[in-house]
Amino acid sequence: MMDPLIYQLVVEQAKDYAVFVLDTEGRVQTWNVGARLLKGYEADEIIGQHFSIFYTQEALERHWPDQELRFAIMDGSFEDLGWRLRKDGSRFWASVTITALRDDNGKLLGFSKFTRDLTQNKMQEEALRQSEKRFRLLVDGVVDYAIFMLDPSGIVSSWNSGAQRIKGYTREEIIGKHFSHFYLEDDIKAGKPWEELATARRLGRAEAEGWRLKKNGERFWARAVVSALYDSEGHLLGFAKVTQDLTERLHIQDLEMAAKNMNEFIAILSHELRNPLAPIRTAVEVMKNSSVSKEAYEAMCQTIDRQSALLTRIVDDMLDISRITGGLLRIENALVDIADVVNGAVDMVKPLIQTRKHTLEMDLPEKRLFVQGDIQRLTQVVANLLRNAAQYTPEGGRITIKGQSEDGQMVLRVIDTGQGISPQHIDRIFDMFVQGRTPIERVGSGLGVGLALARRLAKLHGGSLDVYSEGENKGSEFVLRMSFAAEPSKDANAGEVSDIVSQAVIPRRVLIVDDNADAATMLGMIVQTLGHEACVVHDGIEALKVAIDFNPEIVLLDIGMPGLDGYEVARRLRALALKNPFQIIAVTGWGQETDRRKSQKAGFDLHLVKPVALNDLKRILTESNDASLH
Repeated sequence: MMDPLIYQLVVEQAKDYAVFVLDTEGRVQTWNVGARLLKGYEADEIIGQHFSIFYTQEALERHWPDQELRFAIMDGSFEDLGWRLRKDGSRFWASVTITALRDDNGKLLGFSKFTRDLTQNKMQEEALRQSEKRFRLLVDGVVDYAIFMLDPSGIVSSWNSGAQRIKGYTREEIIGKHFSHFYLEDDIKAGKPWEELATARRLGRAEAEGWRLKKNGERFWARAVVSALYDSEGHLLGFAKVTQDLTERLHIQDLEMAAKNMNEFIAILSHELRNPLAPIRTAVEVMKNSSVSKEAYEAMCQTIDRQSALLTRIVDDMLDISRITGGLLRIENALVDIADVVNGAVDMVKPLIQTRKHTLEMDLPEKRLFVQGDIQRLTQVVANLLRNAAQYTPEGGRITIKGQSEDGQMVLRVIDTGQGISPQHIDRIFDMFVQGRTPIERVGSGLGVGLALARRLAKLHGGSLDVYSEGENKGSEFVLRMSFAAEPSKDANAGEVSDIVSQAVIPRRVLIVDDNADAATMLGMIVQTLGHEACVVHDGIEALKVAIDFNPEIVLLDIGMPGLDGYEVARRLRALALKNPFQIIAVTGWGQETDRRKSQKAGFDLHLVKPVALNDLKRILTESNDASLH
């Protein structure tokens, strides 16, 4: 049995938990090292104080501290998660356990309280929610495919805009009804809808082509994929169904090719989205375990960061292809050093190259090579080429980047020792969703849009992207060609550097408006950590009231809010006679070009899509008066 003195020392010196005792009224009686580190109070400052000092005003107004003690008295102990306050007024997300202490006769002696800081968990969960929200927005914005969910019996439970366009039903008209409404009468009599679900349950997915019905009775030729969805214990949750209208296809060859690509795309999209989501969810569950070590905790944080970035890249690639196809992608036109492009691309793909144990060789000339274009998009092109080389080169291979001048053009070559490209695939390697391999072989290799996106971006810059390969297992060479731009004068460069160095970080008053309380709170905490003053509100009316006294320099404003939406709030803010000029920046999940034009018309200075990267937020708050942000 442990010596009581040793046990007391363990409790008093524990640093990862705040452990202290309350008397029967809730006044602090003891204070360990962990409590001092977590809450900021010294023992002589807090002992004798009521423990409600750690609670937010909202919790005090609903008498939550007293409720916690009451629950502990009745049940013996009580556990809670919620916001708590430090001595300096900052908030942290706490895991709390309160235990009633009684003597042998059952008399209440007081309470023990264990508190742990789980703020990082809360932020990671919020990041996951935002990633999932972006994916839902992406699915809902797809108009070329009907994408909807069915419950286990075939009842429609969700409905995207593509489904409404193709089938003619609104959400209100179809949700809650059986999906057999879309089938011809003969197919219903033959039991085809139920056969599809049975096949999907048995094999995991079912594919079908045939005539389907729209709301108005019109027939259309459909290609449909039904996938069964199971939870981690193997219980059927329902089905996901993707339907494409192929009625207007003029040639059977085009029809078959499009259907095949669509089918493979849906399969790969499903797998590639589950890949990052699975470790994210696992990491969050591990982090909830109070006994997890610091090393394991940090490893889980790194896992969530990596996999969230992968999920974001998948969504961004899809959105970029949509913008390019619709002619909506904007290309900045500036002088770009190709060495900066290569270095940026290498930084993006380096983790994958290292994981695959490849050797990376860079051969760039001493003389700088300048082109005219968008450095972010050109970096994206080279990163996609490097990522493709790393994925399709067996472990321990070699990847070479060569930059040079040829016939008055800048030529950049990405050469690998990988699996190469067969002659029958080399003409199609830049087509959408094509990777030259079967779906099973493609697992983990992305959606097959990287090379298509890279070539289209190259063409938007007036350049070209070509591929050469002697065949399978003989490596590949991708060649990017662009026109040269005149090298800037040294004096001009010196002036630019001087301007950048002279910029100073100035604390700003930032008003944050978002009806999602967690998102607004997290954004406010980040703004404060960057050295700025933050005021957080959760609706448009409150924002207009606060703005008069707070006099913000920057307003980070959500668009999709109940009551007054962000557009109307922006208009009314512009109408207020505030003391100083201010900027209004949209922070929203709506990111299409039409959304940007609408926000600009409503008075927004800048349009950011959630989740906003920390570096972008830092730059905006530091350089908010820089015209380049617009």
